[in-house]
Amino acid sequence: MSLHNRFQRQYLEQILATEDKHLQKLHQLVAEALQEQELISQNLLNPAEETFSRGQRVADKVATFGGSWTFIITFLVVLIAWITLNILLMAKAFDPYPFILLNLVLSCIAAIQAPVIMMSQNRKEEKDRQRAENDYLVNLKAEIEVRNLHQKLNLLMEEQFKTLLDIQKYQTELLEEIHRK
Repeated sequence: MSLHNRFQRQYLEQILATEDKHLQKLHQLVAEALQEQELISQNLLNPAEETFSRGQRVADKVATFGGSWTFIITFLVVLIAWITLNILLMAKAFDPYPFILLNLVLSCIAAIQAPVIMMSQNRKEEKDRQRAENDYLVNLKAEIEVRNLHQKLNLLMEEQFKTLLDIQKYQTELLEEIHRK
């Protein structure tokens, strides 16, 4: 094998090795970015367990029950039974018409139930706000990853272009040498 052929072979192996190193670096960077993204996704899918106070648990249960058809139907049955019983017992009614005691009970229920439901809604609103922040962070991370990938692709294309120019230059030199012979 002539010195020239050995040089040519070493030069091409060097170019290919350099190209392979760049590809390996890019693959590692992409793998790390994907791994980081995976970790963020895991954190969003499995959030840390929240600890609720007794008041918060009661507020959630009251809000859940107070906004259900079970509550509405039960409340309607109780109202109808209360009114019917007091009309039928007319003279011995414990709450004769205009049902002042019933109005007092309804006012008290409304006065207690409204703030409890609002507490539950405020906590759920805070959760929604946190979810929106998480969505924003994931979108921001995705945008950064897309930009990084564009930069990596541009870098790869520049390196390949340089390599192609080097190979072309070398081929031109070889052609000129062959032409001279």
